[in-house]
Amino acid sequence: MQGSGRKIKIVEVSRLTTERYVNLFKMTYMDKEDREKTWTYASRNDPPKADTGYFATPDAIIIVPFHEASGKLVIIKEFRIPLADYLYGFPAGLLEDGESVEDCAKREFEEETGMQLNRIIRTSPPIYSSSGLTDESIVMVYATCTGHASDGGTGSAEEIETLFVSPEEARALCARQEIRFDVKTWLVLYAFGIDGQL
Repeated sequence: MQGSGRKIKIVEVSRLTTERYVNLFKMTYMDKEDREKTWTYASRNDPPKADTGYFATPDAIIIVPFHEASGKLVIIKEFRIPLADYLYGFPAGLLEDGESVEDCAKREFEEETGMQLNRIIRTSPPIYSSSGLTDESIVMVYATCTGHASDGGTGSAEEIETLFVSPEEARALCARQEIRFDVKTWLVLYAFGIDGQL
């Protein structure tokens, strides 16, 4: 079946809040039947990416660290305010102005776990995990790491426990229904549990 040829058109974007790290925006658009509609979403950018068309630079990074000495993945169990509970995820953080993905990954990993990244294996392009709610993009950084876990670099608003996970432990974690998972972490752990590879 052929489409009508009509397309959704963005009319304007307006900011609704004035917070430091993330704001709400209202987008007005015309649907395919030329009806005006609105969509409210969050962005770390002002103006947001849909308004500027600039999507090349990610907002944040997520580190997928493999601890070579133990043969295990490193994940964190972190208290997340919107969940009012602990989330199992990978170390992550926001890029600072002018900071490279690699430098951000090294800085955030050391801050959150007390360990060091050795070698960057590969990085993803900017990807989106909740595009119905936000234009936030992240880059996944696969790397090897070394050292012993500590929480010396975390701030007063961060509560983080570092965990080392074998393939067997990854399978067991992924089977638990009662814990909260970051979607990207669950997918990587599930695959790691199957073949033990990054």
